[in-house]
Amino acid sequence: MIQGLLLALVAGSLVSMQNVFNSKVNEHTGSWATTALVLGMGFAASLTFGLLFEGGRLFSLENMKPWYWFSGGIGVGVVICLTLGLRLLGPTYAISIVLISQLGSALVWDSLGWLGLSKVPFTFQKLVGVLVIIGGILVFKLGGRGENEAATAETDKTSESRIQSEARGA
Repeated sequence: MIQGLLLALVAGSLVSMQNVFNSKVNEHTGSWATTALVLGMGFAASLTFGLLFEGGRLFSLENMKPWYWFSGGIGVGVVICLTLGLRLLGPTYAISIVLISQLGSALVWDSLGWLGLSKVPFTFQKLVGVLVIIGGILVFKLGGRGENEAATAETDKTSESRIQSEARGA
């Protein structure tokens, strides 16, 4: 269990770091170029490490359901949405919302047994846990409203204009 906790902590840190890097790449390219670069480099790295550690077993996929292949397309959605969300909301707020969404979705999928997961009973404590996290993010976001409101509004306008111009050019 300790190993799982440590791996989850490392994964969370790496996701946050990757999002900051993606945001910096996106400052020099468009959102789609960032997505292609991130996923292309991820493919190259995972193929290299997979071949090193698993060898010929890497592509042993006989028992995999075909609809699981959509995972790559979902990855495109993750990177493009995070890249644009970070630009509009800033890293901390965007990642906070992502975490709420992940936790809420996982709670629903676990409780209903969707996507091949074992059904886990929904409890009031789980709902309270999600609501506490949502409350914390609201306090974080709304707590210092007067201090940075003008700067945030200007940043939001600039970011929205850039996203709209990218969308028209796509």
